[in-house]
Amino acid sequence: MANETIVTVQGWVAGIPMVREVGGVPVINFRVGCTPRHFHRGSNSWVDGPTQWYGVSGWRRLATHAGTSLKQGDAVVVHGRLNHRTYVNKSGVEVLAMEIEAFTVGHDLTRGTASFTKAPSAGVPAADPGQGGAPAAA
Repeated sequence: MANETIVTVQGWVAGIPMVREVGGVPVINFRVGCTPRHFHRGSNSWVDGPTQWYGVSGWRRLATHAGTSLKQGDAVVVHGRLNHRTYVNKSGVEVLAMEIEAFTVGHDLTRGTASFTKAPSAGVPAADPGQGGAPAAA
């Protein structure tokens, strides 16, 4: 869609990812904390900036696969559509929440290792590369 903000963030899964169904469709929700770092030449050390928090949601196969793959504390890379909303919290303060509707979620392999298991295709045409079908001819 035109004029949407697409982002990729690198961070850590905060809390336990929760999978539920909405209208018969699986959706996963979790939060990601991203703490920017920069090198401070004066102190010759790395300095952390303020942590940025994002709510993340993923739908359908992404929800199912992420639900079995992610746990609290995992280093992840999230790519998706950035949205924001405002609400009034329990203390009566208006809060701005940044949320990412994820297209892709994966473990951040600069922070550790992972083992990938390809999911069996479920009703996906064999000619659809990258969606569980046969690889495309080169």
